[in-house]
Amino acid sequence: MLPYEEMTAPERELWDAFPEGRRVDLRVGTPSGDDPAEGADWGPERTLRAAVVTALARGANAAPPGAVTALRVAGARITGRLDLADADIGHMLWFEDCWFEEAPSFYGAATRTIGIIGCQVPGIDARLASMAGTLSLERSVLHGRLSLMRARIAGELQLGGATLSAPNGWALFAGGLVMEGGVFCRRGFTAHGGIRLLGAHLPGGLFMEGARLDNPDGPALLADNAVAQTLVFSDGFTAQGTVRLRGAQVSDQLTFDGALLNGEDVALDCSRMQAADLHFTPAAPPAGAVDLRGAHVSVLHDGESSWPGVVRLQGFSYASLQSKDGPRGHDVTRRVAWIRREPGYAPQPYEQLASWYRQIGHEDDARKVLLAKQRHRRSTLHPAGRVWGHLLDGLVGYGYRPWLAGVWIVALAVLGTVVFDAGSPKQTQAGQGPPFNPLVYTLDLLIPIGGLGQRTAWYWADGSPAQWLAYALIAAGWLLTTAVVAGVTRSLNKS
Repeated sequence: MLPYEEMTAPERELWDAFPEGRRVDLRVGTPSGDDPAEGADWGPERTLRAAVVTALARGANAAPPGAVTALRVAGARITGRLDLADADIGHMLWFEDCWFEEAPSFYGAATRTIGIIGCQVPGIDARLASMAGTLSLERSVLHGRLSLMRARIAGELQLGGATLSAPNGWALFAGGLVMEGGVFCRRGFTAHGGIRLLGAHLPGGLFMEGARLDNPDGPALLADNAVAQTLVFSDGFTAQGTVRLRGAQVSDQLTFDGALLNGEDVALDCSRMQAADLHFTPAAPPAGAVDLRGAHVSVLHDGESSWPGVVRLQGFSYASLQSKDGPRGHDVTRRVAWIRREPGYAPQPYEQLASWYRQIGHEDDARKVLLAKQRHRRSTLHPAGRVWGHLLDGLVGYGYRPWLAGVWIVALAVLGTVVFDAGSPKQTQAGQGPPFNPLVYTLDLLIPIGGLGQRTAWYWADGSPAQWLAYALIAAGWLLTTAVVAGVTRSLNKS
């Protein structure tokens, strides 16, 4: 520690102000003169050596009993490294509009509130730190990583208006961060580089309204397995790069209302995520895919224009769907088109949607969804399977439209009645059997089980058109019966 006699005038001023918690203001009062971006050129009258600041922070010049100490300085140029690793700091540290020559270290430190407001800083190392108050970096510019890996903060993390710059790396490295208050990245927060919140505990929520994350070559935000009350990415939130929330648990709301997700390959990865409410109503469809595989939400809020061309939905479940488009947002055609954004064929998204339609009492829509599932599945079958699928679809709608069989029977009955009424059948045994009735005869041919007595009592000359039609009606009857049984069985089994 430097002797008091060897300190400069601003250092002595800070030394004397510390026990009483008074602020030392070295600013000159002009916007250009107090811009921390120009702090490297500030003279000795505004310079503090980091050794002096470190000594005070570590407890030098202790205050008398009952005094509330605090280290508060504004407009200073701090040279050297502020090294408070493993320190036990029992007072507030507050730097405003300062310029730091080297990145401060709070590694493993136990501190109270730390404020670095509107400053220019090469980076901050606060790994494993335990802060009993708030960490505020509002309006500051960090030209390096902010590291909060496995740190614990009892208050809030305030990053409003801050700029974190670590291109091609992690601008905020905070895996395992444990918060008691919220994380606020509002009012122009910008990150050049990724934000890593892997496994973070955020019971106070993460609020990124209007924030901009720029890391196009990697994850813009990585919060796998994070636990949070609320995650807010809204009001112009912009991400150049993937937003990844794999396995995250959100007890309340996850919202992308008015967001811009510009990740090119995968814009949003929420696989295995759980959330109470998911508001997916971005300002424009994401540039890349949205991955919801294995995720579960209680309520999904979306809109027709919310989704990109690829949406991975296998295993995605929800208790309710709400659309910003009102009732037309529940149109079954639109919802099926949403499911078809899933690459390839997956039955679960269809079954989930059908289950929801049944839940709200729309049985007819549920059947339409399951019919669409069978038609999609048909495209994956071998040629013979596709042919049989087309027959099932055309005859009975895979069992979800059994009334089609009745339509076919009526049409064939009319055809047979007209053709057979114009012909002259021969009686099998002269003078025996019922008189010929073209309608009953046609129905007798179409019904493969039992009989109405007409088919065995009358016949046609070999090779006549009526004879060939009779054969065709018998085959059609068996085909319709088989299709009805197969389709109904398929629908009951939900295959």
